[in-house]
Amino acid sequence: MKSESHKKRILVAPLNWGLGHATRCIPLINALILHGFEPVLASDGIALDLLKKEFPYLESTTLPSYQIVYPKNGSYFKLKLLQSTPKIVKAINAEKKAVAKIVEDFDIDGIISDNRLGAHNKQLPCVFITHQLQVLSGNTTWLSTKLHQKIIKRFRECWVPDNVGEDNLSGKLGHLRITELPIKYIGPLSRFEKKELDKVNDILILLSGPEPQRSLLETKLLAEMKPYKGQVLFVKGKIEASQHISEENNIKIYNYMTSAQLERAINESNLVISRSGYTTIMDLAKLSKTAFFIPTPGQFEQEYLAQRLDDNGCVPTCSQKDFKLEQLERVTSYTGLSAMNYELNYKKLFGLFEGK
Repeated sequence: MKSESHKKRILVAPLNWGLGHATRCIPLINALILHGFEPVLASDGIALDLLKKEFPYLESTTLPSYQIVYPKNGSYFKLKLLQSTPKIVKAINAEKKAVAKIVEDFDIDGIISDNRLGAHNKQLPCVFITHQLQVLSGNTTWLSTKLHQKIIKRFRECWVPDNVGEDNLSGKLGHLRITELPIKYIGPLSRFEKKELDKVNDILILLSGPEPQRSLLETKLLAEMKPYKGQVLFVKGKIEASQHISEENNIKIYNYMTSAQLERAINESNLVISRSGYTTIMDLAKLSKTAFFIPTPGQFEQEYLAQRLDDNGCVPTCSQKDFKLEQLERVTSYTGLSAMNYELNYKKLFGLFEGK
């Protein structure tokens, strides 16, 4: 039931594929609260766990899992995804039914879906968030893009978290020459603020993303960092019931950090090593950080984003199998990421849910 204040309830439903979709919804959830809405959270797995930790006072509910599993060999990822298609389609259909029930049970007035394909209701204003207007998949890019755009057209608006002009972060992923899609560029989204703090970490390692690739990179980086003499902060990106902290020589290890802890850790670090997920790129750009990217093997989007920033002289990159500690020497030849000043008018943006 709705609260006595009769605030409009907005279902916020990020995809559970790593943590990026959930974390970039955090500033939107905060903005919804600030502008008098009542967000209801919906996802599954670690994405939902993260949002429940960030917003323990908000109502939340579980959506069906897409159960996307990465192969150990990244070159087989597309094949694995194709094999999983029937399972994903089944999950999307289950998601549609679940959302219909949530809309009724929670008295929902609008929906914000971050890449959840079935989080839609014909009776309500629905928004789809994505930076992938083009979905790279090798020689099947035309097909994956066409299918994705077909889904986007079902939504009232498509919010792209990037700048519309040439000074942008997503490149060809989020920019089309000609389109009939209901696009609004809302500028890069980040939960963080830049702060001038003393540097206490020479290297911050931020892990995220689906298994088993997250664990494979964790093992590799822990081994590579053993001879390093500087101070290393290692965040595994494993959302668990409680936070665990351990130390191995000069490496301080967290299983996960809250947003406030992570914001401070990034601001206090000279160099960040991470995946090249789009949300991570937005966060590091907001904080104007020096970085080194190791894309998830077989994930065309991350490989493209990392290579684009390398080619532009911003951030060096290499494959997971090729990473060695010596690769970090390349960082001094790159400019790092810089913030894009973009003032988002949330009142105007949320007017969609007010019928404006």
